[in-house]
Amino acid sequence: MLKQLYREWRRKRGFNKLRDQEFAFLFDEDQSGEVIVFDTETTGLNPKKDDIISIGAVKIKDNKILVSQTFELFIYNEEISKKSIEVHGIRPIDVQNGRNSEEAIKEFLYFIGSRPLVGYYLEFDIAMINKYVKPMLGITLPNEAIEVSEIYFNQKIERIPQANIDLRFDTILNDCNVPEMGLHNAVNDAIMTAMIYLKLTKQERSK
Repeated sequence: MLKQLYREWRRKRGFNKLRDQEFAFLFDEDQSGEVIVFDTETTGLNPKKDDIISIGAVKIKDNKILVSQTFELFIYNEEISKKSIEVHGIRPIDVQNGRNSEEAIKEFLYFIGSRPLVGYYLEFDIAMINKYVKPMLGITLPNEAIEVSEIYFNQKIERIPQANIDLRFDTILNDCNVPEMGLHNAVNDAIMTAMIYLKLTKQERSK
């Protein structure tokens, strides 16, 4: 109850700061029954100075991944370091026809609407999105955020109190028997995270 009241207060406070009423839908009560699992690929790990170069997302509804509604886009960027290319494999040539950041973020906002957001290390991905949203709209994302590693940790610690829980993505992936999809790009990571989320929430429902 308190959590819901806080969420409503936060939504109302954010709505009053919204500069562009075109995006008022972000504060609507979600009626879709869907969640959005998303991931970003970036030029680095510092939201203050690094940029998004790719966003991948997928919808879940009725405990099914809607692969036909996969979202993927690239953002133009000339400065992609060799170190970051080793992580995600995205080169400057791969994003030369990408959208500008404002177009990309607006398209992403229309895709997610007011649905809850799911991810792994989601705090970072949301911080990266907010880097663009705040200057554009005067707000940060009001969507509910669901962290899969937190669900995983809570389930593990309940069964094995005082255990040292390994929260690395590959560890969670293997423990949930989710297949590795190869290249760790934004879309593949979003789909793998979606499968982890479904596996973990199925365990929650079966209790």
